[in-house]
Amino acid sequence: MANVMASSRYGSTYKYVLQTDTIKKSDTTKNTKVTKGKKSKANAGTKSVVAKNDTSKKNANGGLQSQVTSHAEDSVITDKVHDITYLYGRARVTYEDFELDADYIRLDQKNHLIFAKGSIDPVTKRYIGRPISKQKNDKPVESDSLLFDYKTKKGRVFNPASEQGGNYLSGGEIKKLNETEAAYRNVTFSTCDLPQPDTHFGIVITKGIGEKNRIISGPAYLEIEGIPLPLAIPFGFFPKPDTRSSGVIIPTFGEDQKLGFYLRNFGYYIGISDYLDLTNTGTVYSKGSYELNTTAHYLQRYKYGGTVSLSYGSHNYGLEGDPPQKDFNITWSHSQDPSAHPGSTFSASVNAGTSTYYKNNFAQNNGNINSLTQNNLRSSINYSKTWEGTPFNLSLGLSHSQDLTNKTVTLQLPTLSFTMASISPFDSKDRVGDAKWYQKISVSYSLQATNEVDNIPESQLFKSSVLSKRLQTRAVHQIPVGLSLNVLKYFQFSSSVNYTEHWYLQTIRERFVRGGVNTDGTVTDPTIPVRDTIAGFKRAGSYNLSTGISTKLYSTINFKKGNIIAIRHVMTPNISFNYNPDFSDPSYGYYQTIVSNAAVPFPVKSTVYSIFPDNFPSPGKQAGISLSLDNTIQMKLKPKTTDTSGKARKVNLLDGFSISTFYNFAADSIKLSPISFSAHTAILNQKVNLSLYGSLNPYETLVLDTISNGSIQRYTRPINRYTFQDGRFPTLTTISFSMSGSLNSTSFKPHAPVLPNSTLQTINPQQAQKLAFINSDPSAYVDFNVPWNLSFNYNFSYNNNIINTNTTNTIMLSGDVNLTSKWKVQYNTNYDIRAHKLAISSFGIYRDLHCWDFNVQWVPFGLYKSYNVTLKVKAAILQDLKLSKRSDYTSNSYFNGN
Repeated sequence: MANVMASSRYGSTYKYVLQTDTIKKSDTTKNTKVTKGKKSKANAGTKSVVAKNDTSKKNANGGLQSQVTSHAEDSVITDKVHDITYLYGRARVTYEDFELDADYIRLDQKNHLIFAKGSIDPVTKRYIGRPISKQKNDKPVESDSLLFDYKTKKGRVFNPASEQGGNYLSGGEIKKLNETEAAYRNVTFSTCDLPQPDTHFGIVITKGIGEKNRIISGPAYLEIEGIPLPLAIPFGFFPKPDTRSSGVIIPTFGEDQKLGFYLRNFGYYIGISDYLDLTNTGTVYSKGSYELNTTAHYLQRYKYGGTVSLSYGSHNYGLEGDPPQKDFNITWSHSQDPSAHPGSTFSASVNAGTSTYYKNNFAQNNGNINSLTQNNLRSSINYSKTWEGTPFNLSLGLSHSQDLTNKTVTLQLPTLSFTMASISPFDSKDRVGDAKWYQKISVSYSLQATNEVDNIPESQLFKSSVLSKRLQTRAVHQIPVGLSLNVLKYFQFSSSVNYTEHWYLQTIRERFVRGGVNTDGTVTDPTIPVRDTIAGFKRAGSYNLSTGISTKLYSTINFKKGNIIAIRHVMTPNISFNYNPDFSDPSYGYYQTIVSNAAVPFPVKSTVYSIFPDNFPSPGKQAGISLSLDNTIQMKLKPKTTDTSGKARKVNLLDGFSISTFYNFAADSIKLSPISFSAHTAILNQKVNLSLYGSLNPYETLVLDTISNGSIQRYTRPINRYTFQDGRFPTLTTISFSMSGSLNSTSFKPHAPVLPNSTLQTINPQQAQKLAFINSDPSAYVDFNVPWNLSFNYNFSYNNNIINTNTTNTIMLSGDVNLTSKWKVQYNTNYDIRAHKLAISSFGIYRDLHCWDFNVQWVPFGLYKSYNVTLKVKAAILQDLKLSKRSDYTSNSYFNGN
């Protein structure tokens, strides 16, 4: 009988009778029961000891090249005669770069063989403890059983399951030929992560050779839900890249009622490097329209990352022979890791193009209803620099704003901002004790320079003559000087002097055309002034003074019973005196007066205007008192029974309620400004925001009639008489109320703490690839982990100009809800309560099919009525493998492409 050593995780010493091992090279998972000797008395030659982790080093015969380490939680049996070790229960063996975990491992060091398999759970009767092996940088391989020669690196793996670059290999048998090659037999190649026999779909490779970066296949066929399909190939090639690789993008096909049959999004993907890739796609229609798109993704970890996309479209929605509508669009997003260049940042968010791009390229933008209905496009490119240890900051930028409805563009090329944070020039760093009053004087400085073209029609944007005439260049300097002191312990005194100066390279002049005929012979309205732009440097300065005092008044109500401890009301009254001169006085030269030429039937007309494009400085003298009162209400509650800290809770009942007005002593009449009020607070644990704003007119208003264009027109004129003099409350001219919030199933649960260093810069390449895929089409991502989401926005507004009133009352709802763990419904709708009408509404239905996604997007009514049904593979590598049925809004009979 052979010598045997055994150990147990329970610390007791067992005696085993070693039986002949019946497991041979062709072991499979059919025999999953572990053969273990029964406990008996020790025979002669049997030795019992407690074994440590077994290790074997290089011996004199040169058998092993490195150390073999083995361990098991249950027991370890060593046959010294045959040099075989048996490991039971969460066994582990490592040798050089090879690692193996299994419920049972047999280590034959004499023949350099390792056999591993799982076991049958006696309770659940399920196969558990399947072998998991890993070698070098390869992905782990799970299997039913394996036999491996750790010296020659050869072996067999039965029913394997492994992920390889987003693809999955499972089922059949793999024979390891060497470190880089393996032979496959009846292995399923798929993007489904479920192992055989649960794989939903895949290609069954009956015979093949796997190399480091590819699989060369013999006969192979397609299998879905375990059913072989009559789609087979005699041989094939499947890449297994560990880096990005280039390839053809498969198009989809269909028909558009207006544009004809199409091949959509065919193209070529170019994996330039691990840091940069390029996606080129195009769509062609049988009636001559086409679309082109190029998208580049770039990422330098711990430094920067971004996406650039260029799109162009030519569509003919009119009659045959009509000129096509040509559109383009450019988007660019760029972000920088703050730690890459401390003190300086660069960012970009660009979205610019023709105003009709989103309307004419509905399908290319994945049918995004929000993009289709947007009214504005905005862009900004910014660079900022701060100097450590100094109060200075520099910012440079380019910005763009585009009105899609009016088809106008505003450009700021470039903008410059240089600021100095507030400093106390009379204070000393080495000061000891309280500061003197003059040491509390603060000074700051800011420079804002812009080069702007405002509201240029799209068609004239790139015309040099228009740009030269409409370009406005100015620089704004601001120097505020302030002083803040505590007076009589309870009062806060503040005083400030602000000086602002504008520099211009262009000014304007206005004139009336006498007789309505210009010098070039064109006719114009003699009652409307003509504006001319005069080149040349010009400056304008303004200043204002302000002095004020404020305090806080507290009132508290204490409660002896219940959960409420106290309610506190805080009032903050503020009174200040403000002064600034009348800069429209002719002595300053900032404003000029023009007079029209009297001609029948036009009377004499005079107009005062500013010679500066931004109407700076403001006309009219101000010398008056500003009054305001702010209120907050807080409630203190007893701690919850589950709160171990024992600290009282504070809840804001009213975050703010303010009333303000201004009385101008320098005005000849209508000295009191409208009384404005506002309030805001949050409820439901700060999840729902409430806000209110309104304005009251304290003066009487006179309604008059006039005749214009042959009809009677009504207009209003304020009179210098307070409403309370007639026993009436001030007239409510404006009031608006809004309520908004975002709720979901986790809103009222404590949030999990954010892990340290969990930023976009610390994600691994697989996570970065998934994030890039989601960002490319956010609407395609659905989170089933959150059972429901609800976002709402309610708005009510009332405007009264005495002659007529206007009221709006709308509500917007959006969100989603899980019908089951695999079904989700999304919704987005707007309802006009006053008009009893629904605005644009859209619905989405999603079904999670594990490795497939099924979704329906539906706009049930309106101009953009459409639907889109898509069945596609989840895997990013096969994102173009999908079936879709679409009815675009451009197919509607009432669609007008103009």
